[in-house]
Amino acid sequence: MTTTVEPLLDTVLECQKACNNCFYACLKEDDVKMMAECIRLDRECADLCGLVLDFAQRESDRLPEILEICANACDACADECEMHDMDHCQKCAKACRECAEACRDYAAKL
Repeated sequence: MTTTVEPLLDTVLECQKACNNCFYACLKEDDVKMMAECIRLDRECADLCGLVLDFAQRESDRLPEILEICANACDACADECEMHDMDHCQKCAKACRECAEACRDYAAKL
């Protein structure tokens, strides 16, 4: 790799944690049905963050593709979370925006 991967890994891990936290918190909301799309996107984003972590650590040639998919999932998750006032959703949206930017920035350096 042409650039150090640790800052990317830190940001992606924080996003994964925020998405998992949001997912579990959404399940505890009074109107879980209203949170269904948020829950779905939280899970997808967290899973894709996990793929980024795995692919980056093994320096996979597929990493740029995974980074783009993850960034798109982060954008979708952030868009959804920003529509909800709950603290966990707002924190998740922020982490997702930072992760999307980090993924795209890192991919541009590869």
